[in-house]
Amino acid sequence: MPLPKYHQIYLVLREQLHEGRFAEGLPGELALMGQFGVARVTVRRALEQLASEGLIERNPGRRTRALPPPVTGEGLGTRSMERANLRGLLENLVTMGLHTSVRVIEVATITASTQVAEALELQLGDAVQKAVRVRSTKEGPLSHITTYVPDTIARRFGRRELSKKPILVLLEESGVKVGRAHQTISARLADNVLAQHLDVSVGSALLAVRRLIYDEDERPVQWLHGFYRPDRYTYEMQLSRVGSIDAKVWVSKDVSAQFN
Repeated sequence: MPLPKYHQIYLVLREQLHEGRFAEGLPGELALMGQFGVARVTVRRALEQLASEGLIERNPGRRTRALPPPVTGEGLGTRSMERANLRGLLENLVTMGLHTSVRVIEVATITASTQVAEALELQLGDAVQKAVRVRSTKEGPLSHITTYVPDTIARRFGRRELSKKPILVLLEESGVKVGRAHQTISARLADNVLAQHLDVSVGSALLAVRRLIYDEDERPVQWLHGFYRPDRYTYEMQLSRVGSIDAKVWVSKDVSAQFN
């Protein structure tokens, strides 16, 4: 099932607000009804959600106006979105873990499947820890994460530790010196399990992340499957061209994550 129409309108308007598109005020309800082809009640519900998040101010008889983001002591963030000022992917992930809450769904020691064994460079059937967690911000669920860690490392932490600390911190505390990560990002539609945990409709679009963490000796220490709500999480990077003006090779630098 697709997202409700009011929520789709809310997402579009919120993105436009963050882009500064409504400095002179938002279009009126009639204009928005024509733009999106919906009834007034649908437009009003989207506007009410924006107002509840402090993004707009609505006054009867006056044009709805955008509210400026509040400035914190460090000049970062908005009321509905925190921006992690990060040096790279690994620092990014740790900072996100410190600014969100987590609910542990499952922790178990299992035998490595073919895919898990291949990713972690283990033997088929070796023991690994499988952990399933849902991470949330104050607005609600953000991500559904499944991690696989070799049992020789993971036996040092369990459900209690996973509920309190980011897993990268637990790896470091277990003696692992995290080196680098290889990550791929694609799209996935929410099935009934993901929809329930992330509070979205079945069939909603999600960001799908596969991430393999290596230690400083280039040994895989964690394989992660993550699904993120795209309305609550974005990932930002800079691309730099390497070589001459005709070069077609780009190098990416992780800049930040944004999460509501």
